[in-house]
Amino acid sequence: MKKYAFLIFSLLLGLVSLNGYAFTEKGVITGKVVEEVGGLPIPSAVIAVYETGSEHPLVTTATDENGIFKFNALKYGTYKVKVSFVGFASLTVNEVILTEKDFERNLGTLKLGSDQNNLSEVTITAEKPVIEFSADQITYNVDKSILAEGSTATDILKNVPMVQVDIDGNASISGKRATRIFIDGKPSDYMTSNIADLLNVLPSDAIEKIEVMTNPPARYSGDGEGIINIVMKKGFAIGFNGNAGITAGLQGNTNMNSNASYRSKNYSLSGGAAYRSNIGRSSSHSYRENFDLVKDTTFYYDNYSNSKSNSNGGNFRAALDWDISPQQNLRVNTNFNTNSSSSRAGTDFNFLSEELDLRRVRNQLSTGDGTSHNFVFNADYSLKATESGEKLTLGLTFNNNDNDNLRLLDQHYTLPVTAKPSLRENTTGIGNNGLTINLDYDRPVFKKRDQLEAGIMYSYRKNNNDMLVRDFDFNAQQYVVAEKLTNEFLYNEGILAGYASYNYRGKGIGVKTGLRAELTDVNFDLSTGSSYHINPYLSLFPTISVNHFFKKRYNIGATYSVRINRPRENTLNPQINDNDTLNVSYGNPDLIPAYTHQMDISFGAFGEKWSFTPRLSYSTSNGVIERYRAVSVVNGVAKSETTFYNVGSNNIFGLFLIGNYRPNKKLSANANLTLTQSSYTSTLNSALNRKGLSVRSAVGLSMQLPLKTAFEANVNYANNVNAQGRAKGSVSSAMAARKTFLKNRLSTRISLSDPFGKRNYTLFSEGSNFRLQSFSESNTSNVTISLNYRFTKIKKVPTPPKAD
Repeated sequence: MKKYAFLIFSLLLGLVSLNGYAFTEKGVITGKVVEEVGGLPIPSAVIAVYETGSEHPLVTTATDENGIFKFNALKYGTYKVKVSFVGFASLTVNEVILTEKDFERNLGTLKLGSDQNNLSEVTITAEKPVIEFSADQITYNVDKSILAEGSTATDILKNVPMVQVDIDGNASISGKRATRIFIDGKPSDYMTSNIADLLNVLPSDAIEKIEVMTNPPARYSGDGEGIINIVMKKGFAIGFNGNAGITAGLQGNTNMNSNASYRSKNYSLSGGAAYRSNIGRSSSHSYRENFDLVKDTTFYYDNYSNSKSNSNGGNFRAALDWDISPQQNLRVNTNFNTNSSSSRAGTDFNFLSEELDLRRVRNQLSTGDGTSHNFVFNADYSLKATESGEKLTLGLTFNNNDNDNLRLLDQHYTLPVTAKPSLRENTTGIGNNGLTINLDYDRPVFKKRDQLEAGIMYSYRKNNNDMLVRDFDFNAQQYVVAEKLTNEFLYNEGILAGYASYNYRGKGIGVKTGLRAELTDVNFDLSTGSSYHINPYLSLFPTISVNHFFKKRYNIGATYSVRINRPRENTLNPQINDNDTLNVSYGNPDLIPAYTHQMDISFGAFGEKWSFTPRLSYSTSNGVIERYRAVSVVNGVAKSETTFYNVGSNNIFGLFLIGNYRPNKKLSANANLTLTQSSYTSTLNSALNRKGLSVRSAVGLSMQLPLKTAFEANVNYANNVNAQGRAKGSVSSAMAARKTFLKNRLSTRISLSDPFGKRNYTLFSEGSNFRLQSFSESNTSNVTISLNYRFTKIKKVPTPPKAD
């Protein structure tokens, strides 16, 4: 971004300088730019020439309709040439030497893509890979994946190593109990009432990369055992650029998005809009054994359910990046997200005796409608000292979110038919508002090999959950408020934080260390009169990360950090949800924070055609917060109550194996395997003292094919243990093929998700007086077709006049 901000200024200086020596020296650089696949010329590609050691271009031009470029009247010396064009990986040619005897250099044919020419007396930088690794972070470069095109953030996350996405669209890092989603380094759970809704409409074309932070640095909040940071694109090349696309699937799903940016001498404007329509269908079956320990009998619930949902969402973004002066910069961006949904689910509850005889049948119809609106405003002002490199940044984030839901629950009995029916209306309104202010300072200390960072932050959040429950009185033919269930939950949270960190990068070694302190103040109450106040508590989060690179092909790293899982409104809220009277759920206001100490050791080996990066991790947590189910049996009716508890301690040992193999420049295969062994210890219930192995694996393949065609596919599998059982997911798969037209401006993609069968999940859970097995299946099998058009209007800078 910085180099573009000074582009026009540098060009003007370059022109003035060239006019001064154009008649004394006449170095020439020429070449031709073509596509990697097919060899077609690329017109309007941007060519920039840099003097050795300079970060700003001396002069730029654009290729003609035949892909040819030429620079005249260059001063004798050593240069760097960079080639870029929208939709292609940039290519840099180093050590281009012009002398009096060798004053004209033809760089030959330069191919934008993975097939790059080896030229005499020049070296070409390798293009950015899909996945990059470090001791404490994995980076997934979104624009390098075909599967990511024409999709959303949720779709992308399913393909990122160490990340898994559940059936509800919630993403987490394998082996981590609590994962937070950030957008551009700021927590997204402050931006929306439902993170899954935001990720499901955020278009992939607006995302630059996804960072998986297993041990986040001190600059980030101490919440969560890991962070998934989604980095948005800040703009494209000089001039006006953008893209527009549409995706449609056989299931009825559609996705439309557009992005555009304009960059001039000292500012850039960018924005985008997206629309997503989704249709979901699922079915489930649950079978529960209930043990009446008093009467020493067993009876069963056998339930079947089918559901259909429709959701529509829009996302709108705008951003300004303004270099006020060489020392001052202002960045402003806004995001507005809107969603609406409707659902309809029918469930048959079968009550079975100990002899498996059908005693009672309850039929339930549940319909729901919901809307949400989320607005976020971010502003960052930075002041930088030119000589010392010191930088001071003041940031502000404001968010306002509203979520309204209406659900109707109609229950009646077909056996025995004399049982009374019931009809319930549940209206929920959720408001979430927040303000965050941060001040960050950083500066290089010794010859720019190290960096000192420090900062303070204050964050305030307010959450209101207003629940109105009404039961229908069939005698009076009107709804009556259910006083015991109707109330308003009011939640307030303030966090004051400060941090300091030191980063050092020497020859072959890098060290990051830091300490963060957070003072948390939380209070909440119910409109019925109950009031809670958690005593303010101070938490310290030390972090350290060490990396050592040696022999140009190996690296070894080690990290340590302390993290926190704070109980928040979703787990603390004691409001009772008994839409299903046999399965009641509520929060626990007595929860305390859970702290985790985690350590990783990683190793990386890189060859010309392969890479292998195994990682060992260990974490120990006290006061682990998890859902806990208990069943009470009264008069032959088993009622399940689910809430949250600090269930005890948990030790997790993990092994992560990630590899990539590239037998040639057109084929790449990758695979990753995660094995985590969990050991629970609980004083709450001896049934929770258990061990279990969780497994997640993924295999991917990408190919460049003739006729400007590319192919990509992957397969994923997950099987996870929890405190009361296991969640077993089936194999999921996806594949896509892409072809480009119109000089690579238009691309079309066809993709298949789960072509070998619907995605299904199996959950096993047990307690002292019950055993539960649930099976669910959703309509993830789909075929989608995408069209995407990229447009660009590059600002051309005239080539200096030829020498007479």
